[in-house]
Amino acid sequence: MSLIKSLAAGLLAVGLSACGDPNNSEQNQPVSERSADAGQGAVTDSGGINAWPQLAPALPRDEELEARIAGLLSQMTLEEKVGQMIQAEIKYITPEEVKQYHIGSILNGGGTFPNNDKFATPDDWRQMADDFFAASMDTSDGKVAIPIIWGSDAVHGHNNVIGATLFPHNIGLGATRDPELIRRIGEATAREVAVTGIDWTFAPTIAVVRDDRWGRTFESYSEDPEIVAAYAREMIKGIQGEKNSDQFLDGRHLVSAAKHFVGDGGTTRGIDRGDTRISEKELAEIHAAGYFTALESGVQTVMASFNSWNGKRLHGHKYLLTDVLKERLGFDGFVVGDWNGHRFVEGCTVESCAASVNAGLDMFMITSEWKPLLKNTIAQVRSGEIPMSRIDDAVSRILRVKIRAGLFERDRPLAGKTGILGSPEHRAIAREAVRKSLVLLKNNGGLLPIDPRQNILVAGDAADNIAKQSGGWTISWQGTGNTAEDFPGATSIYTGLKTAVEQAGGNVVLSENGDYTADTFTNGEAPDVAIVVYGENPYAEWHGDLASIEYQLGSKEDQDLLKKLKDQGIPVVSVFISGRPLWVNKEMNLSDAFVAAWLPGSEGAGVADVILTDAEGNKQYDFTGRLSFSWPEQVHQTVINRHDEGYAPLFGYGYGLTYNDNTQIANNLNENGESYVDGKLEDAWLMVSRPRAPWKLFIADSDRDPLWVSGNLAKSDDENITVASIDMLSQEDARQITWKGLRAGSVLLQSKKPQDLTRYLDEHSALTLDIRVDNEPDAPVSLQIACDANAADCAGNLPLQQPLTELPTGEWSEISIDLQCFADADFSQVSNGLALRSEGALSLAVANIKFVPGAAESAAIRCEG
Repeated sequence: MSLIKSLAAGLLAVGLSACGDPNNSEQNQPVSERSADAGQGAVTDSGGINAWPQLAPALPRDEELEARIAGLLSQMTLEEKVGQMIQAEIKYITPEEVKQYHIGSILNGGGTFPNNDKFATPDDWRQMADDFFAASMDTSDGKVAIPIIWGSDAVHGHNNVIGATLFPHNIGLGATRDPELIRRIGEATAREVAVTGIDWTFAPTIAVVRDDRWGRTFESYSEDPEIVAAYAREMIKGIQGEKNSDQFLDGRHLVSAAKHFVGDGGTTRGIDRGDTRISEKELAEIHAAGYFTALESGVQTVMASFNSWNGKRLHGHKYLLTDVLKERLGFDGFVVGDWNGHRFVEGCTVESCAASVNAGLDMFMITSEWKPLLKNTIAQVRSGEIPMSRIDDAVSRILRVKIRAGLFERDRPLAGKTGILGSPEHRAIAREAVRKSLVLLKNNGGLLPIDPRQNILVAGDAADNIAKQSGGWTISWQGTGNTAEDFPGATSIYTGLKTAVEQAGGNVVLSENGDYTADTFTNGEAPDVAIVVYGENPYAEWHGDLASIEYQLGSKEDQDLLKKLKDQGIPVVSVFISGRPLWVNKEMNLSDAFVAAWLPGSEGAGVADVILTDAEGNKQYDFTGRLSFSWPEQVHQTVINRHDEGYAPLFGYGYGLTYNDNTQIANNLNENGESYVDGKLEDAWLMVSRPRAPWKLFIADSDRDPLWVSGNLAKSDDENITVASIDMLSQEDARQITWKGLRAGSVLLQSKKPQDLTRYLDEHSALTLDIRVDNEPDAPVSLQIACDANAADCAGNLPLQQPLTELPTGEWSEISIDLQCFADADFSQVSNGLALRSEGALSLAVANIKFVPGAAESAAIRCEG
């Protein structure tokens, strides 16, 4: 128990030594201006099973409950048992099929709604829950009545439902240093989920992030295990209720899930679903810290992770899922898989994976292929490939959770209740969380707080954009495709500022691009200050992975906006929206004050509460947020964590200014953004899962302006060209492109500003992409790299019709093309990174488009330089 004791002792110091003492003046200096923490170095001891504490189950054994489980199990057929181990997505299953196949669970994936209606009401959700429950309890076929359990990714509030309260994402909550607030957020989320009749939330994520390029960094509370452990405990208490109390799983408190077991935040290069190559001791002490407190709090489900540990996939890792989690750590709930995660286990497919069951996976999370998976699993039990004892153990665990949660009795005191979802009480908690999550990184000259009686110009594309300030996992999976109409009752950051300024008698004007005229303000004067709100566009898992942590790599619109205002002598406050620390030295140099606002969610007015004074010029709320992630000084500092050897960030873990501090940050931070690994040019990704900045995907059809493909589906006016997100290996990681052939048209990756790609041409690079031809082209097809869409004299073209006809139809292939094939383009000013043009009917899919240095010689399509 020594590890648990040491963790517990450390957690008592949350808010002080571990989390940052606001009264520590040394702490509120950039690390570059003070001595770096020597740290404890990297963990090298392998550890073995003794790296893990020996824990007893969090809940005492209940003999009456266990007898009930045994009785139910004795009545169930093999088919019924395996049915309990299937969790199907609501798009792919009906209540009648739940009854027929005795399915144990359903889920709604991100962007899935009842009746496929984004604007489904809370009552629509409840009605669907009732329909599935009734089907699961129908015994007209003589089978045992086992209630279904519905899981949902309510990761920052009930974020799938229009009108719900959206709390700051975990990275912002990690900066609050307020575990009690985390518990209240868990309670509020559980209540809003309960209104819709759903029983189970896939939260919290308790990853400890080591490389900030990971696309799920915003789902983590901190790079430090102490914060993660403290918040995992409180969030689970909030969602499930205090264990061994009357509140526990009482229908107002729901089943929680700790995810993703284990090491998801430690993958090499921050690649989602990648490999975490570390010792067992490090895996236990850093990446599992949140699981110790989650299990102590009585968490009922644990979600297996997509990642591997030292080359072996977690969905098939018997040692970690069974020997460690269930036996060593005493977990008596059930292990659920992630979205088709079993398919990545060696020897498995999405339709068949005995290895996952044998490893300790109790419930498959499966999409459209659930019927063959069910059939194959039953066959594998009958053949002896899966022992019957393993099935009985899995189903016993599932039944244990369902009984504890009262699902058989269907006691749902909040289901269908009005006045709870998006209630003022919950929004007040979210607004408090916004205030406490803000971290003041720079405040030269004491510019903040701002007197609202002045002329205030508000600029930036995130100022009046609730979708952008809410980030991924917001209504849709990636958080894309949302508008202001999708957030009833919410406030943008600008709305909050406007309300406060007008109440104080000041003048506030929104100008996204920062332009204004002499009569913009009612008194005819220039702005006294500009508040510029900008940052990352929404993304979620996989799609959000980065190759570089440089903000707006290759696309500097926000820098230009800041410079334009600074050049006019207007003091500038940057409010930065992001899901991770990014290299923003250039933006920081152009700002007098800089606020890390993370992803605040639906209550943007919380920003005004802190950065503005009241109408009399008195401070409302001070900054209390402290960095739970270290902030990079150099663009190559992608792995920069407290206690690392050579730790030297720009702003260290625990940093955060208050209005009492007089810290001045020099405006000459290093602006060299060149980033190479060991002097070698890295691959240039144009699109992986979705376009990588600075590239955006467009449809160029007819004489109209190109149509931006911003969501999962886009079509030209008469549907001559359609672009849709599809699955290749993972969710929405490819694009299906269809030309009807009504006229010639293109789909292209375009940058707003020309990019200098000369070095890729000089270093003998190849263009590589995965492609699947669904029908052979019967008219010319070409690829183009160009300076501009209309610059015919600055374009490199490659005929592609013949190469496409030589590929196997309906199968994925990788093709590689020597960049010299496009050398007629001026690579120093490329705006069209790649355009695919067809003059006739064609259907194909593409994924993973990139320039690979040094790969030209082995390219399948060669051109002379």
